[in-house]
Amino acid sequence: MSLADPILENWYKDADADRIFRVVAIDVDNDSIEVQYLNGDLGEYETATWEDSSFYPIEPPEDWSAPFDHVEIDDMGYSDPDRHGRDLDDMSLEDILDDEEHEE
Repeated sequence: MSLADPILENWYKDADADRIFRVVAIDVDNDSIEVQYLNGDLGEYETATWEDSSFYPIEPPEDWSAPFDHVEIDDMGYSDPDRHGRDLDDMSLEDILDDEEHEE
């Protein structure tokens, strides 16, 4: 019996096959669960197969986007562009020189 219910976008590990994947779609009409493996391959499980599996939930792999071509930063779930410093495009030369004086 599976150790976890399939949840869209969650990551799982198949203990028997030692494969990592995430759920990318759940099709209730066709009674299937579509997955994408860490290497980028797509797969599908019937709900009954899932229930008899040895799948268990895991944290997303550290570099899960490596095998995916053309992944945009927005698609990875990051929303912070990490621009915590002052934006030099919005600063005048006087502002920059003033900042340098305060650092000394």
